[in-house]
Amino acid sequence: MKVPVSRLGFGGAPIGNLYREISDEEAFGAVEAAWQTGVRYFDTAPHYGLGLSERRLGVALAGRPRDEYVLSTKVGRVLEPFDGVGLDDEGFAVPRQFRRVRDYSADGVKRSLESSLERLGTDRVEIVYIHDPDEHWDSAFGEAYPALEELRSQGVVGAIGVGMNQTRAPARFVRESDLDLVMIAGRYTLLDQTALDDLLPAAAERGVGIVAAGVYNSGLLSRPRPAAGARFDYAEAPTALVARANAIADVCERHGSSLPDAAAAFPLTHPRVVQVVLGMRTAEQVSSNAARFASPPPTALWQELLELGLIAEGTPIPGHDGPAPERHTP
Repeated sequence: MKVPVSRLGFGGAPIGNLYREISDEEAFGAVEAAWQTGVRYFDTAPHYGLGLSERRLGVALAGRPRDEYVLSTKVGRVLEPFDGVGLDDEGFAVPRQFRRVRDYSADGVKRSLESSLERLGTDRVEIVYIHDPDEHWDSAFGEAYPALEELRSQGVVGAIGVGMNQTRAPARFVRESDLDLVMIAGRYTLLDQTALDDLLPAAAERGVGIVAAGVYNSGLLSRPRPAAGARFDYAEAPTALVARANAIADVCERHGSSLPDAAAAFPLTHPRVVQVVLGMRTAEQVSSNAARFASPPPTALWQELLELGLIAEGTPIPGHDGPAPERHTP
């Protein structure tokens, strides 16, 4: 089944109170702003705010024509009631009313998806990702994926994906299954093109679409110049990476662009990348992200980065080795 996606996707983790609390009004305002700017792909997960992101997204999208947008969620973490004290201990500013239980079994997938559909207020989702199955290959591949295949055949799910922040396991999924999509976080960015080693060649061979997330690498690429104490992959950025980010920023400035503008646009230079998903917390962030996609950096910027060795040799650049094909989700 083909699932059309727009180049910019709405990442729902921030409206699940990632790192700090926001109001319902702010969350709904972000979704409304995304809709008004033409965003029609919305990604969420039970993990995001222990279901809060899904609930807010469901309310915000209620009343919208269901055939006019694409919705994705994830399986692998089942939410169970939990009488916890204080706030969630996995980065979300929400009460610990539930606990996440890793479950990639067929039953776990179906229970998780059923609960997600209820929170979202819909009877179907276009895309379901198997979420972070790094240490659970056997059950994810042997149970979760076949269960989703069955749901795909029933029309409950339009496309099956896997979402991870490493490339080896997703590349194996691509080679050994009939996967539609991979959401890869942080591994095809201005600072890290390791997906070129295995995942992207496998995706090209099998016709699998790639959705790029984590394009700012935990913040190192989110400002025109790296801030003091900038982080890379959730830890303090190494000095060498900060220096390389500054060197890339120099090139961006020469071409009338900026580090975050280039970071958001870069993954789409690869013909297998169908979309970039950015986390959006407020209407202002939505407007800023939409503006970046409305005016992408010039091709000459990518060519100079390639010539200077600031991006990996072999990185496909539109206009360098020919134009990229039209993007769609297989």
